[in-house]
Amino acid sequence: MTILGRDIVVGALHVGKWPYGATDVEISDMTINDHGGHAVGLFNGKGLVLRRLKINGMLFSQQVHDVRIEDCEIGGSETTGVQFADSEAIMIGNLIHDNDHGVSIAGKSNVRLERNVITRSLFDAVVVSGHAHAVIVSNTLVKNGGGAAFLGQSQSDVTGNVVGLNRVGFLIAPSSQTTTSFNAFFNTDGDYLRVGNPDQPAPELKAQSDITGDPYFVDPAHDDFRLRLDTPLLKIGRFPYLGALAPAATAARRATEK
Repeated sequence: MTILGRDIVVGALHVGKWPYGATDVEISDMTINDHGGHAVGLFNGKGLVLRRLKINGMLFSQQVHDVRIEDCEIGGSETTGVQFADSEAIMIGNLIHDNDHGVSIAGKSNVRLERNVITRSLFDAVVVSGHAHAVIVSNTLVKNGGGAAFLGQSQSDVTGNVVGLNRVGFLIAPSSQTTTSFNAFFNTDGDYLRVGNPDQPAPELKAQSDITGDPYFVDPAHDDFRLRLDTPLLKIGRFPYLGALAPAATAARRATEK
């Protein structure tokens, strides 16, 4: 089933319902407004695709498999922007902004985050907890309380991200299994912390391949988090550039031509 919203605005959108699920549904080009609750709820289904949605509120996914969320804007939730509970999903190329937490991956979820920009979260941009598995690759986590927190018995592979202009970078619980490489950091109160009471700086967790310093965003004051051409974050490891957004070559060239 394909649902083309054609810029329709709705108050809430729920796909699937306990104990019945929804299978092979694609939804695109809609605006969903529900700041206080589940603006979008995905329940007990599989083969769900969300594309080019503007979601004002939370996207909640419970016991859903083979979910793809692509080119969506998700923000303004009073709690978490995107919450996965016991779900399998991939998120590619989304903008997630102005939430308490950006993305929560919990329970036994298995989620891949790739080329997303997560910004202006009051707390962490990403939280991986419980027994969840996460692959977090080539994202830009910027202007949040924290970049990412890895808690509980979670297992995460974290590589190729730009984690900048946050209060802290990564918060890692000793009980988690977290592998990091080729990440760029530029934060005010530390890049690696270990969970404690209070949390403790843990510079020993830093990977040898990490890069520390100004990523050279185009205009971070106005939320343009593309990399400048003189960024030090080009051709790092297997990545042509770190983070979610390609360097601003075209914009820079046009400015020069003028």
